[in-house]
Amino acid sequence: MKSHLYFLQLELYFSNYKFALLCFITAFVVTLITIPPIITLVKKYRLYDIPDARKEHSAPIPTMGGIAIIAGMMMALFLWFPFSTGVAQISFFFSVAVLFALGIMDDLKDLSAKYKFIVQAGLAALIAVSGIRITSFEGLLGIHELPIMAQYSFTFLAIVGITNAFNLIDGIDGLAGGLGFMSLITLGIFLTMSGDVNTALIAFALAGGILAFMYFNLNPARIFMGDTGSLVLGFVVAVLCIRLMQVNAFTFNPVLPHAPVFVLGLVLIPVFDTLRVFATRIWVGNSPFKADKTHIHHLITNQGFSHGFAAKIICFIHGFILLEVYWLKELRMELVLAILIAFMLLTTILLKNLGLLVRKKGHLSTGSFQNND
Repeated sequence: MKSHLYFLQLELYFSNYKFALLCFITAFVVTLITIPPIITLVKKYRLYDIPDARKEHSAPIPTMGGIAIIAGMMMALFLWFPFSTGVAQISFFFSVAVLFALGIMDDLKDLSAKYKFIVQAGLAALIAVSGIRITSFEGLLGIHELPIMAQYSFTFLAIVGITNAFNLIDGIDGLAGGLGFMSLITLGIFLTMSGDVNTALIAFALAGGILAFMYFNLNPARIFMGDTGSLVLGFVVAVLCIRLMQVNAFTFNPVLPHAPVFVLGLVLIPVFDTLRVFATRIWVGNSPFKADKTHIHHLITNQGFSHGFAAKIICFIHGFILLEVYWLKELRMELVLAILIAFMLLTTILLKNLGLLVRKKGHLSTGSFQNND
């Protein structure tokens, strides 16, 4: 009989997670020992993220920590992942390699948004053609199997959108890493439970690298992941979300009967925040791509709260969303979708007025809440 554990009504069989744990630990260790020499090398060649009016840090910080994260992930997969010559697998790892290179180039030369979009669009199309696609809404809004062109369109939008959403939310210490880590662990667990144990290894390997990186990235950060890390992080999360939907759509007894809204919950904060910020910029007559300080973390830090406090609050909200979207699995997907949107609207309003709420209770004083960055 298999050893197992019940957690949040999930039956977790330990034997299914043996290689997942090996991937996680390997990536963690490799990343942990790789970051210090990268910091030394980056400082030697002065490859800093320089502060400016729209950035939150006040001093130059070494960047390109994503090199260590991806090195840890790929070493873990090299040792424990069953590579094949399948088109989807080759397309995925090719895309990761291209985005990794793109991120390094962007961290070094600050590439144009147009150039980065063209590359991301090409890779999103490649993934869709390889067979990893959003094939069904599983009854959400009365829509089941999608026409082939709709499959390509929604897959393209999801990959490009989520990739950039994670890149844009990487604005304060520990935030993108914290959100990504929780989403990756969740994806790994549910991909395993859905029977796609091999794909789950990718999630656990990247999660291990992210966790090790966060030791150096939590406020005050000693290194940033840079676009080298955030682009790959967003891309991997996007592809694994699509894969989880795909697996559930073709499973007779799916683990997640509400997979479309569940995966939305995994990326809700960065995606909702990106859409909100773009809409706000357009509303006031600015370009949606004009950088400013209106993202969800800015709503908190602009009121005098520290980076560490802001990251903890947002990650706590993300964790609550992950639990909420699973607990509501018996409800109609349309209702869950409405609840998620309403929750984010209310959360945005509360965070925007957090300073006022705290001051009214007399708790805002010199301490961990204030921004000393």
